[in-house]
Amino acid sequence: MQATATKVVEFERPQMETGGSCTANAWAKVPPTPSVEERASLKARIKQLLREKQAVLVSHYYVDADLQDLAEETGGCVSDSLEMARFGRDHPAKTLIVAGVRFMGETAKILSPEKRILMPDLDATCSLDLGCAPDEFAAFCDQHPDRTVVVYANTSAAVKARADWMVTSSIGLEIVQALHAQGKKILWAPDKHLGSYIQKQTGADMLLWQGSCLVHDEFKGTELELMRAEHPEALVLVHPESPAAVVAQADVIGSTSQLIAAVQASNAPSFIVATDNGILHKMRQAAPGKLFIDAPTAGNSATCKSCAHCPWMAMNGLQNLLHVLETGANEIHVDPAVGKQAVVCIDRMLDFAAKKKANVRPSARLEDEQTLFAGIGPA
Repeated sequence: MQATATKVVEFERPQMETGGSCTANAWAKVPPTPSVEERASLKARIKQLLREKQAVLVSHYYVDADLQDLAEETGGCVSDSLEMARFGRDHPAKTLIVAGVRFMGETAKILSPEKRILMPDLDATCSLDLGCAPDEFAAFCDQHPDRTVVVYANTSAAVKARADWMVTSSIGLEIVQALHAQGKKILWAPDKHLGSYIQKQTGADMLLWQGSCLVHDEFKGTELELMRAEHPEALVLVHPESPAAVVAQADVIGSTSQLIAAVQASNAPSFIVATDNGILHKMRQAAPGKLFIDAPTAGNSATCKSCAHCPWMAMNGLQNLLHVLETGANEIHVDPAVGKQAVVCIDRMLDFAAKKKANVRPSARLEDEQTLFAGIGPA
């Protein structure tokens, strides 16, 4: 493998004892970009090894387009984090390659403890995960024992092990609605924007951990207003991890899968997209010929921390994927005791989704999936 450069990544880290946050530093690798010839050779070798090792590749919508295509071309899937894990659980392959960030690999291992879970790079992380340390979260929960603990999928196995419920952005609103109807008070973690959105929609009593996604937190409301004026024909698609000033301008608010479905179903000629721009590859496949515009992450003379693409998702590349297949490196391990605790909150959500008939995974043929997202809720 070629050597990789690294870069420092700034993100906001909650300080729950003071009610504020501070700027923290992490790092991300910058994988080399292969040439056209190298790409073709790498992809061919990866396909061969997936067959030989009877492994299946699952990729998130935010990773490199080549990895998304490889997953679908070899019988894997491209989806959100939970469906990646659920697909891997139900697939007969004993080895699952997870192209995404570390909490996704952990979730896959929790749902498939008997399988070998490998990742292109174990250092690929998430600002929401980094900003919700298990010991700090446990102390926060201990301070509020009367509250039902609901955590977002973007958390470590240890945090999930402390939770009563895990949710995704597709079904979080419905689950909180149901808990609110039961008179439950909720402790929510880690994304403050998604939590605030759900709180406003449901009226639930929610105590929010103050985390945020490095990518979505950077979208700017004022700059989005200016962009909408430049593109009045465009629909605004927003993931609810975004700040309230951005969510308020959305024509469609939804999870990754829901935003893709909206693109395919809409007659609009163009879209302003406020989520990680890795999703644009799937959107262009779903709606060829339409125009997709990144929502603004910086104003005049300003800089952005992410430029609408997660630096850790960008760590997944063809070269480190091939390395993992050749060597068996980068295996995910979850303490079995932690996994047994963590799976409870995940299964609880899956049971809820099954009862609601909430299937949130689009196939490669989105035109066949028009009814897939009915009844799931707006976030």
